[in-house]
Parts: sequence; C-alpha cells; structure tokens
Amino acid sequence: MDIQTLEIVRKANRLANDLCTRDPHRIAQELGIEVIPLAFKKQRGAYKVLMRNRFIFIKDDLQPVMERIVMLHEIGHDALHREEAVKAGGFKEFNIFDMRQSRMEYEANIFASQISLPDDEILEYIENGYDIQQIARAMHSDINLVALKTDTLIAQGYRFRHQEYRNQFLK
Repeated sequence: MDIQTLEIVRKANRLANDLCTRDPHRIAQELGIEVIPLAFKKQRGAYKVLMRNRFIFIKDDLQPVMERIVMLHEIGHDALHREEAVKAGGFKEFNIFDMRQSRMEYEANIFASQISLPDDEILEYIENGYDIQQIARAMHSDINLVALKTDTLIAQGYRFRHQEYRNQFLK
C-alpha cells in the first residue's frame, strides 16, 4: 500500500476510535465543524474554512445513505486537507469531483470508506460470500464506496479480486 493511502487509513481509524463513533454528525460536532444544509442544485457537499471556522455545507435533500457518505467525505477534507483550505482562504467549491482528476477528492473518498465501512464487517461479509452489491445493501452504503474500500483492503495485503467502480459516483 502506498504511504499516502496507509496514512489516510490510520488517520480515519484513529479518529473513529478516539471519538468512539462512526456517525458523521457526531464526528463533525466533536471536531467543532458546523454543518449547514443548503439547497444545492447539483453539488452534494462542500468544505470551507472561513476565519478559522470550519464548515460543511450539505445538500438539504439527500437520501440518508448518501448524506452519510457526503458528510464523511467532507470530514475527510477537514482531516486531510485543512491546510490547503486555509491557504486558499476557503475553497470556493471544494466538493466531490471525479476522483481521476483530483487527488484530494480520491483521498476524501478513501477516508469516507474507512470510517463508514469497518474492516472487520467488510471482511466478514466477504468471508460469507457476499458480493459488493450485497455488502452495500447490508451496510447501507453505496456500491462504489464498497468497491473503493475493497481496493484499500487489497492494497493492505488482503487477497481478493479488484472491484470496478465509477470514479465519479459522488459527483
């Protein structure tokens, strides 16, 4: 596994363990990030740092599964990319883009998958013969996030088949 991915996995695990939760709203609250619902037309979420205050703006009509994923993705930006946000004076539109075009979007998705899909649960489903669609349903997640998570596990040395996923599933 590349060092960057390993560090993201460690950071996500440490956060979930330290806060004793995987609930994105509780995590945001514990970290002091204000969550503001907005009537976005297209984008699902955005992360900004304004005058040292951290904000997550989230589309106000997301389904619960997608809201959880988007929240964790934006918390990933806070955990991994806050310095870049501060240097930029707050991102104008730091949202979920096609991962192929943005390292930070890919990293935030890895972070979201690590928090929302614990290794032991994923591995148990895999051992019981579940495919990624069945795992996504059972864990109330998105098939693309589960596929990204299995790739992260493969990078950690687990031996199972690489899964295809759409890189722009959160766009």
